[in-house]
Amino acid sequence: MAVNIPTKKPRIFLPLDFELCTWPDLENYFKKLLEETVTTEKDFKIWLQKKSELESVVSENMAWRYIKMTCNTADLAAKASFEYFVTEIQPNIAPLADTLNKKTLELFQAYTLPETAYNIMKRSIATAIDLYRVENISLETQIQIKQTEYQGLMGSLSVEINGEQMPLPKAGVFLQSLDRSERENVWRKMAEARLSVKDAVDAVFDDLIKLRHQVALNAGFDNFRDYMFAAMGRFDYTPADCLNFHEAVKTQGLPILNYLASTRKEKLGLSELKPWDFAVDIDQKPALKPFEKGSDLLSKSLKCFTGLDPAFAEKLEIMDKMNHFDLESRNGKAPGGYNYPLEETGVPFIFMNASGTLRDLVTMVHEGGHALHSFAVRDLNLNAFRNPPMEVAELASMSMELLSMQHWSAFFDSEDELKRAKAQHLSDILSTLPWIMIVDKFQHELYLNPSLTRLEREKLWTNIYAQFSDSVTDWSGLEHFRDSLWHKQLHIFEVPFYYIEYGIAQLGAISMWKNYLENPSMALKNYTDALTLGYTEPIGKIYEAGGIKFDFSENYIAELMAFVQTELKKLL
Repeated sequence: MAVNIPTKKPRIFLPLDFELCTWPDLENYFKKLLEETVTTEKDFKIWLQKKSELESVVSENMAWRYIKMTCNTADLAAKASFEYFVTEIQPNIAPLADTLNKKTLELFQAYTLPETAYNIMKRSIATAIDLYRVENISLETQIQIKQTEYQGLMGSLSVEINGEQMPLPKAGVFLQSLDRSERENVWRKMAEARLSVKDAVDAVFDDLIKLRHQVALNAGFDNFRDYMFAAMGRFDYTPADCLNFHEAVKTQGLPILNYLASTRKEKLGLSELKPWDFAVDIDQKPALKPFEKGSDLLSKSLKCFTGLDPAFAEKLEIMDKMNHFDLESRNGKAPGGYNYPLEETGVPFIFMNASGTLRDLVTMVHEGGHALHSFAVRDLNLNAFRNPPMEVAELASMSMELLSMQHWSAFFDSEDELKRAKAQHLSDILSTLPWIMIVDKFQHELYLNPSLTRLEREKLWTNIYAQFSDSVTDWSGLEHFRDSLWHKQLHIFEVPFYYIEYGIAQLGAISMWKNYLENPSMALKNYTDALTLGYTEPIGKIYEAGGIKFDFSENYIAELMAFVQTELKKLL
């Protein structure tokens, strides 16, 4: 079947052949928008479209610089290109963007646009104006450079396994080995590799926390935590709600964690359950191998998405045709995975470090959910409408993990393997919620206490980790590795406070999956309806369109965890 590549919307403001290379290329277009006269409501809407177009072009230019840098952290030209944007283009945009925001707010006051979408946009712009400080421009630049340093440090790590030097994501495959001594050897090598850059990573974070705290103080906040709640547009819940969420998960999740760990220890016949015993199959069967390499992962993902909805698969085919995938793990590649929306093109880019594991399969369908979201909003006329809050963005991706699970036969030849894969994923969901709470609570404490020493940070991490972890795993003799486990969580370094959204969205995703099992066609319609809204409605309304509740109360958590446990028992 022929793949139709979507075309970009025609530009109405920037020249068709405009390319952003340097700041002077861009400056006059910001000034033109500022100087343009708006005399009617129609003029205002057209002006907003011009502003959106300009911001979209800038966003996509930044995106490609970031993508190229993360695909090869050793590429000095790509790194220089990204750092040029961060140091020379972004700081010059900031004051003009603030002035544009002020003009936008003045025009909103002159011309009433009653639609909910515009009111949400106006609220976000008003917040951006309140937070803007000239003195923070250089600090934000320094922060981004520090984040790049972290990427370089983690991307450089590799270990030698069986005579081959390989990046950590690829080495992680050996943690599924049935040979326990091999698992331990690989785990220790990976932990030692991370420990080899511990001082450098700590030094990066020393600088990051100081810079971020100063940004908050400059903006009139007592701490970076409260600043970020405002900056991230968290209008629908508070820090206190997050703290309550932590406690609710501790109450409901710890008994489940202890049950899962005890069951694993018993089934593996171990006297002590160690950290390297969690990736191996609980029934000591050979590791699941859902795909061989990146091309195989993509072709099987297409088959999986076709089973769910052929329209979903078509979106991935478009991305493939446009070379918008970089899937395999390799030396020099930045850690992690992401779906990067391309604002003007409307066709996103998926980056990940696949090495043939079930976790990679889950990452692929997760990022695939984000990609579907990008396609669903591409025809909304303003970029503000196309960028939903993370609680909605992660609902799209985490729901896809579970919805797609009904079609994972694309990856597995036997019913036994399919059941094992589903069981492993549901077990991971039950154990991941407490980890999300650990990472979020750690950041609350870090930024409320920015003067903590490195040793005090480690003690804080160890204390919080203990509160939300099972009491079965034996870390004796490995404490020095455990105490810096947070170094591998890139969100702490690159996107602070972007993590609780995974927990909120996980609850929504479980609820959506529950609906799918009861009525597949209705659930898929609700899923698509929710995605298509972008950010034209509040979070609660978007969840409602998805046929679910925006809720993370203890009762709701208990209800959904019980449902997952019931489904898990059917597979065991």
